[in-house]
Amino acid sequence: MDYVLDIAKMNRGILLKIADNFSLEQLNKIPEGFQNNLIWNIAHVIVTQQLLVYNLSGLPMMISDDMAAKYRKGTKVEGDVSQEEVDEIKELMLSTIERTREDYKNGLFKTYNTYTTSTNATISTVEEAMQFNNFHEGTHLGYILALKKSI
Repeated sequence: MDYVLDIAKMNRGILLKIADNFSLEQLNKIPEGFQNNLIWNIAHVIVTQQLLVYNLSGLPMMISDDMAAKYRKGTKVEGDVSQEEVDEIKELMLSTIERTREDYKNGLFKTYNTYTTSTNATISTVEEAMQFNNFHEGTHLGYILALKKSI
């Protein structure tokens, strides 16, 4: 799983650079023709990884229940986020992947609750969840790059 997590870390590094290069106002801006903003998409990939990998494995997530509720699938931007929240999101971007790597190496993932995604992919193991997560994050990276050009 090292390679899969290396790819996840690489993608998160790209997202972190994007977050670092835009102002709070730009991160919160919803350009015309879009339904969400840069920071929602960035937070959404963190939340989705935690739900797919930890929650469905029956393990505690590294994010708050409030964060999960705010950025999970089916949510939308409810208002501007503060600089404090952006800082928290930026901190979680790489730390969640590194912690996942440690937890996987330490054998924490024992069970997995099978889940079928909105793209009709059925995930039956934590390894499949990590692989699917990279696909999911890649789709959001593409969306983020389009958003970035519109700001």
